[in-house]
This record gives sequence, structure tokens and C-alpha cells, in this order.
Amino acid sequence: MSPVTVGAVAAHFGRDVDRAVAKVTGIIEAAARDGMDLLVFPDACLGGYIGDLRSPDPADPPPALDPDGPEIGAVIAAAGAMTVCVGYAEAAPGGSRYNSAICVSGDGVLGTHRKVHQPAGESLAYLAGDTFTAFDTPVGRLGMLIDYDKTFPESARALALDGAQIIAALSAWPASVTDRASSLPADRQSRLFDLYDCARAAENQVVVLSANHTGVMGSLRFLGQAKVVGPGGEVLATTRSKGGLACVQIDVEAEIARARKVLNHLAERRVDTYSVTSRS
Repeated sequence: MSPVTVGAVAAHFGRDVDRAVAKVTGIIEAAARDGMDLLVFPDACLGGYIGDLRSPDPADPPPALDPDGPEIGAVIAAAGAMTVCVGYAEAAPGGSRYNSAICVSGDGVLGTHRKVHQPAGESLAYLAGDTFTAFDTPVGRLGMLIDYDKTFPESARALALDGAQIIAALSAWPASVTDRASSLPADRQSRLFDLYDCARAAENQVVVLSANHTGVMGSLRFLGQAKVVGPGGEVLATTRSKGGLACVQIDVEAEIARARKVLNHLAERRVDTYSVTSRS
């Protein structure tokens, strides 16, 4: 496969779904003019995230959207030849919702993911997913993680074992809610956010595109820090704590092959010794 241009977005997205759709499609159209092949948006970019991790406001839930509805349809129409990952609250039976990500191109839906790991009080606002699955796209085999999913090594490893060459990590990741620092770069969650991105890429020797919100939603202040990480764990592009687009041209297959040439982490696992991972 030849080199592709990939990017991850850091931006603010609020409750207004129509405004969010317009913003997302505008960013896609601008990226298309720059030759973007893969674009990853933050979690909950269509309608925003919850405003409080511990006690989500039941009067202000993220709008529940139909994956076959006009909002996702507008993203598909804008995507054209580009592969695009966006996050939204997926409508579920009984008025419930999943924290979901969907990957599309102009041809339609390529893959989906429902967030599995739920921190703090998120289960009060969303149902949990239960699978990690990679899927084929025009830019290579890809898997998606949402927010807290990337804290757990097993999440990204499951995708890598399913053949994912690229992991799209869509986040609405805030600064610490218990011990907030005076500046975002000094916040411990800022450090952890970057650490997880680099570790998940390096341990699986895959490319990670990490997108995140900026700005404020309720009591949460988001970190930004969108980035592209190579299969050696090196940050290839980043927005730091500001909004923007972290973008790079990369030959995904060649870089993965180079990273795995001498030490191939997936091939050299000792699964016979890992039985402890199945214990509670």
C-alpha cells in the first residue's frame, strides 16, 4: 500500500447536533481539499458528551441518534473517498443510548464500536458495549476505541490480534476531576492520555490516531492533545492542548513492517503463561 495522509481532530463540540454536523462536514470538506485519506474525530462530536462524570444530569443527556439517520448520512455524503471516524450517542431500545463510534466513507458504513469500559458514573448515561472488532477500510484494517477503552491494554491488543493496522482512539477525555492542575499540560490526566496513546501503539506495533475534545462541557474541561503515533510509539504529529488537526503522511504497512522486523510483539507472545488475565 502506498503512503496515505491521516489526521486526528481536536475541537470543541456541544449539544447542538445540527451545528455539530455542519462543523464536522466542514472539517471533512477542508481536509478533502488537502488530500486527507483518513480523518478521526473525537468521541461524542455529534451532540456532545455528558457534563459530569460522577453524576450525569438526567435532564441534559447527549442526543440519541439513529446510525441510519440524517446526521450520519450527512457525514457519509461529505466523506467521499475519505475514511472518516466520528463519535455519537447511538439510540438504543427503551430510550437508552450507547457511547458509539462509526467509521464511514462515501460508500457507507465500514465499521462500528460501542464503548466497553465505563468510568465513574458513565453507566448512568450510557449502556456498555461488549466487543472489539477490526474491519477493512480503504486505508487498511482499522479498529476503534472510545475514551477509557484505551486505558486497558487488552482493548487495543484485541484489535491488533484481529489484524488492525490502525487504531482510531476517539475521546472526550477531560482533565482530572479530583485533582485538577493549574494548567492543562501539568494535569495528570494530560500525562496519562499521552502515555496510553504511545503505549498502545508501541506494544502492538500499530499506528494510533487519537482525537479529543477541547473546551468545556458542564464541569468537564477537555485536554485536546490530538495526535498521530507511529508503531514504535513515537508521536509523529500533535495539536498539544490546543484545537486543530494532527496530520501526517505515512506508509502504514511499511512502518509496521519496519517496527516488527526484529522484534514482533504479536508473534512473540507467550499465551501459555497468561492464564492470570482471565481471573477476576
